Parts: sequence; C-alpha cells; structure tokens
Amino acid sequence: SKPVSSVDASVRHLFDDMLETMYKAPGIGLAAIQVGVERRAIVVDTSKDGEERQPLFMANPEIVWKSEELSDYEEGCLSIPDYYEMVTRPASVKVQFLDRQNEAQELTASGILATVIQHEVDHLNGVLFIDYISKLKRDRVVKKFTKAQRLGKI
Repeated sequence: SKPVSSVDASVRHLFDDMLETMYKAPGIGLAAIQVGVERRAIVVDTSKDGEERQPLFMANPEIVWKSEELSDYEEGCLSIPDYYEMVTRPASVKVQFLDRQNEAQELTASGILATVIQHEVDHLNGVLFIDYISKLKRDRVVKKFTKAQRLGKI
C-alpha cells in the first residue's frame, strides 16, 4: 500500500467509509487495501457491544517497537470469512501514525488493541494472519477459499 501524503478530506471520507464497512461486517479492524484502496490507512475499534464506540483512525501506521513478551489470540479476518486460528504476536507495540486531523501521534498498545493494530498493519504490507499459521493449515484454508470462489460462493 502507498503512503498517505496528508490526511485531507478525501482520506477522512475513506476513513468514514471504512469504519461503516467494518461496523457492518462486523469487525474490529479494517485496512484500506481490504476495500480495494492501496493506501496506508487503517481503522480500529475494539469497544464491545453496548460500550461507546471508540474508533481509531491511522494513516501511515508504523510499528516502531514490539515487546519481547508474546500473546496468543484467536484471529479472524474480514478477507477470510468464517475462519479463525490462534496467532502468536508481540503482546505490546508502539505505533506512530497520522490521525484524522493529520497530526503525528504515537500510541503504545497492549492486549487485543496491539493484536488488531499488528493485524491491520500486516494487511498494508501484504501479509495475512494465515501467514503465521502452519503450512498445512494455510494450504487447507487457501484450497477451501479457492474452491468457494470458483463455485461463486464468495
């Protein structure tokens, strides 16, 4: 994905569209590339049902630090519906990005937020969560989705 030169009205519109798509899915993170836009932009909201929504908008997110401590989360992906697998990632990360107002920000995240940020930044870099699982499991899921696509089911 290509860098965002600045967060202007068009990028804010992209953020809003992405957020709407993510909430409808439903999901807790979405990268622009998942909606066919090759820009380094992600939206994230890990609030639970019934809680006030707390969306994060990140342009050009760059993970600048990862903890040595690891954590496991069962991950899924809007790009690979109905498939979930345990993935091990750093438990905490520090990310630098431009926010919705084009201001440089730095955020240290842990827990599910750290996992989601890493998952979405991976999308921007052409990596899927299935790239972290065993080759056997990855081959099975790719075969399943290739067949479903061929049959017009996705």
